[in-house]
Amino acid sequence: MKLSRKISFAVAAAVLFGGVSGCKKKEPKVVDMPPVPIVEADGETTEAATAPPPSATFEEAPVTYPEIEQKDTGIIYEAENAELGKGIKFDTANEGYSGDGYVTSFAGGSGVKFNVDAPSSQHYDISFNVLSKAAVNCKIKLNGEELTVFETSSDGKYTQVTLSGVFFTKGASEVEFVPDGDLCLDYLIMKDNESLREITYDNSGEPVNENAGDSARELLKNLSECYGKYIITGQYAAGIGNTEADLIYSTTGKYPVMRCTCLDVPKESYDESFLLIDSCADWYRNGGISAVTWYWSAPGDIRSPRSDETDFRLADAVTNVDIALHSEQTIRSFYSEGRITEQTYRLILDIDSMAGQLTSLKNKGVPVLWRPLPEGSGSWFWWGADGAESYKWLWDLLYKRLTEYYDLDNLIWVWNGQSEDTIVDPSTYDIAALDLYLDGEKDYGAKFSEKFAAFSKFSGEGKLIAISECGSIPDVDSAFRDNAVWSFFGLWHSKYITDENGALSEEFTSADSLIHLYNSEGALTLDEYSEMFGTAKDVSAEESTTEKSTDKEDKS
Repeated sequence: MKLSRKISFAVAAAVLFGGVSGCKKKEPKVVDMPPVPIVEADGETTEAATAPPPSATFEEAPVTYPEIEQKDTGIIYEAENAELGKGIKFDTANEGYSGDGYVTSFAGGSGVKFNVDAPSSQHYDISFNVLSKAAVNCKIKLNGEELTVFETSSDGKYTQVTLSGVFFTKGASEVEFVPDGDLCLDYLIMKDNESLREITYDNSGEPVNENAGDSARELLKNLSECYGKYIITGQYAAGIGNTEADLIYSTTGKYPVMRCTCLDVPKESYDESFLLIDSCADWYRNGGISAVTWYWSAPGDIRSPRSDETDFRLADAVTNVDIALHSEQTIRSFYSEGRITEQTYRLILDIDSMAGQLTSLKNKGVPVLWRPLPEGSGSWFWWGADGAESYKWLWDLLYKRLTEYYDLDNLIWVWNGQSEDTIVDPSTYDIAALDLYLDGEKDYGAKFSEKFAAFSKFSGEGKLIAISECGSIPDVDSAFRDNAVWSFFGLWHSKYITDENGALSEEFTSADSLIHLYNSEGALTLDEYSEMFGTAKDVSAEESTTEKSTDKEDKS
């Protein structure tokens, strides 16, 4: 009996089949970004020095990829006819195979190399028919470059594992199959991909929060209009300054659209947090987008985002008591009466403290791409360590308390659960985002496409798909070729962009790749985004100074 299992792998140019593509932007005039003010430790702002200009000028590059011609095909390559590594043997003992038999006795990293002949340059589904009595990790390479690793089933039956939407150029290619344990490999079959045309960029551009403010609606509308047409550039800042963005400008001649900031609940003083908030506001006034992530230090006696560095356990805080819309005083009484645990009460105190910081951004008129509880499917952070249901409970609590209780109408909600198992109510998030890192590789952005199809499928209709964090920038040409045009990306700070001397680090992304992306017609930079949507603000305009109290009445 043959079973079938499909891995959604890479996505293809469903909309762009038919030739080399150029994605032409609206014609923005070249606008130098005005210096973003530096926020000093005393809270005063001074005009920043202009970042060093790039040493060269760069022309805008069109989006290009090989001409794609879709052909119906289904070619089987029997494993016994492939190039076998050391120790691998031909066998026929396990019935149900195709052809004359199968190959087995894999050991010591030996693999099988299939020499395939693609009839045209297009995206294919490649399937391996394997039988395994134990779960085995199988590494797949295309022309020497790693594509992915998948795990076999352990039921002792022939199972077809499919990598969907792998791009091959016309002619000869080498597909290598390298398992880390023994199994039976029957064949490789190569078929034209049909699923990629199902991927669309349709979305309403309306926030899930029906009471969202005008600035949040404008921000999501802008993102919606760009979706599928451009990748919006983004960069994480390690602190209150814009060192990383300035470094990108000095290298590429362009600034990123998005400035990504990490906030936490202050342990002692709010001074640093308010300086970070000022930095977010200044970036927005200069025409950009401010994104905020909460790497929440657990509200335990030992505070840390990491589950192995804190004594706090989310499972001890989960409750059936509806606490989202009650005042802090009422929730404190729930704790005093024993209706909720101390852990639950501590959660509320932290959420209310963060609400105060987000309210400051609201009062400054700043809409925010808001990403709480990142990487929720992993056990390394405490909010994911106790399973999907606890994670979803906490997300729901956060959404209701910030949106309905504190009336934070400036938030565009970014869900970063990383897995279908941790997906939350679609009425509580606007954007589905992935954190993407690959160990030990450089300029791996072309491989980002493999995640797009699966994520867009289970995240639901009308959701924008984005890269919330990455260690290397996406490859813009591959993104359009594979119909995987992410809404935006955020390159992480520190070693992923700067070296120990503060210069550009090329450990993960080469200068050439950075220059190509930031000057590509398929990517939006700050000057282009600001000109396209008229987002630069009058910095002399008086901002609201009315601070709303966080001591609110019950709303339930």
